[in-house]
Amino acid sequence: MNQHNVIGLQTQASALAEGQLNLEQLLRQGAQRMLQKAIENEVQEFVAAHGGLRTEEDRQAVVRNGSLPARQILTGLGPVDLQQPRVRDRRSADKVRFSSQILPKYLRRAPSLDALIPALYLHGISTGDFTEALESILGPNAVGLSAANIVRLKEGWEGEYEQWTARDLSDKRYVYWWADGIYFNVRLDDQRRCILVLMGAMADGTKELLAVVDGERESKLSWVDLLRGLKAQGLKTGPSLAVGDGALGFWAAMAEEYPSARQQRCWVHKTANVLDKLPRILQPAAKDKIHQIYLAPTKESALKAFEAFLALYELKYPKACECLRKDKDELLTFYDFPAAHWPHLRTSNPIESTFATVRLRTERTKGCGSRTATLTMVWQLARAAQKGWRRLNGSAFLVKVIEGVIFVDGEEKKAAA
Repeated sequence: MNQHNVIGLQTQASALAEGQLNLEQLLRQGAQRMLQKAIENEVQEFVAAHGGLRTEEDRQAVVRNGSLPARQILTGLGPVDLQQPRVRDRRSADKVRFSSQILPKYLRRAPSLDALIPALYLHGISTGDFTEALESILGPNAVGLSAANIVRLKEGWEGEYEQWTARDLSDKRYVYWWADGIYFNVRLDDQRRCILVLMGAMADGTKELLAVVDGERESKLSWVDLLRGLKAQGLKTGPSLAVGDGALGFWAAMAEEYPSARQQRCWVHKTANVLDKLPRILQPAAKDKIHQIYLAPTKESALKAFEAFLALYELKYPKACECLRKDKDELLTFYDFPAAHWPHLRTSNPIESTFATVRLRTERTKGCGSRTATLTMVWQLARAAQKGWRRLNGSAFLVKVIEGVIFVDGEEKKAAA
């Protein structure tokens, strides 16, 4: 080979290498822009969701306040620099804190495909818009991930979802249930409906996703259909305790299908509902008094704090007191269960936190997909999140709950000598 040909090949190789480098840089830049925009949207939605909180000077309490230092996230094609906006609560007490679900505090590598595609879909990003960025983020895991392939992947998930909803539950025993209705407007029709989610805790303390179905949160019929579906799958026994907010449809369905299950109202939902009926200037002090109720060490002391709240606010704010009073017994059921389980039983937050980054969007996006596709994405996102759900504290007590051992103020009641 003459010198002229050698120089030509070297020049061609150099150009190819430079072209490949430029392509990788473009892909990384695309990934960076997409993820940065998603993080910005997440912060905007968090600030908007807390827009009703005010300072003593009647200014908006929760605001954006600059940005945190840039961080590098390792992706398939190398590091991507991301910068998370800073959120500040200007109140002196009862501050809310922002924690990004897209960019968790200790995240150093990009998330898996099973979690990323559903999250982007529910954030309103269309299939064609994030294909190239996914290739950059996931590298070898996204080889050949064209728009058509993503569509086929989602169709495959739909088939997996159908199999999951028909799985055999005859060998399952769930001690506790958490129930919630998650509203999504992205890619849905104009009617504001929601997806019903049920999570269960087994005798070893592990949590499992039990049901994800399309329905209406306040509809008894939708919840009955869900519960009867579980029975058809072989679930013989209901939970010892179910946790949820005050949605009447769920509790009416439980009374019909699993009447022996105890009821525990979610204190997070109840607190928000009560505070909503009080002037903003009184909300911090009222919230502290509500905390004194459900953090009391005994049921007796909780009842005293309960009555103290009513005595203080009843005359001027009867609606707030009635909101608290109407679920009095169901709010304090957790005292009849092991104290180690109380932090888990006082709230349905395990479900809430799973969908925190995608549930607040209210506008419809163009090119709305089918309800089935959205339902599948919610299920896929929950299934991915399930891998990080931690076991219940004091899991050894769960067998005793199943056996019907009586607990008083969180302690096992000893048989009389």
